[in-house]
Amino acid sequence: MPGRRWAWIVLAALLPVLAGFGWSRGRDDGWSAAELAVLAGMRLDRLGALPPDPGNAVADRPEAARLGRALFFDARLSRDGRVSCASCHDPGRQFQDGRPVGRGIADGARRTMPIADAARSPWLFWDGRKDSLWSQALGPLEDGAEHGSNRTRIARQLHAHHRAPYEQVFGAFPPLAGLPDDASPVGTPEQRQAWERMSEAQRDAVNRVFANLGKAVAAYERTLASGPSRFDGYVRAVESGDAAGRQLLTPDEVRGLRLFIGKAQCATCHNGPLFSDQHFHNTGVPPRLPGQPDRGRAAAIARVQADEFNCLGRYSDADAAACGELRFVAADDPGMEGAFRTPGLRNVALRPPYMHGGQLKTLDEVLAHYRRSPPAAAGTSELAPGGKPSAGRLAIRLDDEESRQIVAFLRSLSGGVDEGLPGRPAP
Repeated sequence: MPGRRWAWIVLAALLPVLAGFGWSRGRDDGWSAAELAVLAGMRLDRLGALPPDPGNAVADRPEAARLGRALFFDARLSRDGRVSCASCHDPGRQFQDGRPVGRGIADGARRTMPIADAARSPWLFWDGRKDSLWSQALGPLEDGAEHGSNRTRIARQLHAHHRAPYEQVFGAFPPLAGLPDDASPVGTPEQRQAWERMSEAQRDAVNRVFANLGKAVAAYERTLASGPSRFDGYVRAVESGDAAGRQLLTPDEVRGLRLFIGKAQCATCHNGPLFSDQHFHNTGVPPRLPGQPDRGRAAAIARVQADEFNCLGRYSDADAAACGELRFVAADDPGMEGAFRTPGLRNVALRPPYMHGGQLKTLDEVLAHYRRSPPAAAGTSELAPGGKPSAGRLAIRLDDEESRQIVAFLRSLSGGVDEGLPGRPAP
């Protein structure tokens, strides 16, 4: 990552010199006013300030982020002491793992999503089964294929290894005497039985600690943001009339960008500074396991509504009025069958494989899938089969050269990930 940044800095410094030798002569990319407006809306600096998280009162406290970073890299929170959040969200891999499916205690069922800029998403995970970054951080801890731990064990680990910074952020740690070693409402049958034997006050205290852990981790994850790319520099150069700066993208990359926002219709879903509409779509991606279609968003809506750690739950710091996304979610939208959240495309070339189960190995395969537009295994694809015009569906018609140019453009979106806290522990 540092090497790429320095290479870009050196290139930017040389552009005026190269322009003086005639490198930029005759280069006029000819963007219309309407196209320029679209490009301007995709610049990273158009994101604005990070939105608040009303459910997390410590979301922007530096001491909470420092605690969250320590927890993010702490493998002692897993059942076998070998898995941390960073095991799947590897800082050296754009905070994902490069595997078709996540691997913790065992293999998961879906691809690990990158977490840079995740604080800007109203829904988390591929299916949106969590409605906040802090709630999302809790799920993997008790998942049998990820951290494989349970609520009371996690509370004890937090008390044993992070008590002082925890109390600095959240106040006095509740007493843990008399709690079973392993208990959880979502664990093994034995753990669920142990949870039921606990008093209501004990369960509430452990839940509060558990929720606070998620809020601290989320405070750290809010510091992770995509860095500027060659694309951003190019758009600024076009807007300012900087002929040398326009050389940040090659002619092929410019043609790919033009296709991306035009003929290929990629920007229908991949729009804005993060190249995502943050919504859910069915594009006919084949199941990871043949014959076992994944229902995606359709199966997750009831889960997020019933989640005790959602925006409306007792462990959220939000007023009900701040939970509009959850309160007004459509529970019976047939379009959500087999639909998955639109991933952002910042740094996309650096994090293969692709789709919710890592079904497609390369960006070339991704473009081939959209050109083919196969029928969906669950629900109805939003793409017209084979690119043939169809009412209400996107008909994508691209030849081999156009597909290659779009892939070339996607590589220009690589800018690494910036972390707002200095001194990150070594992974």
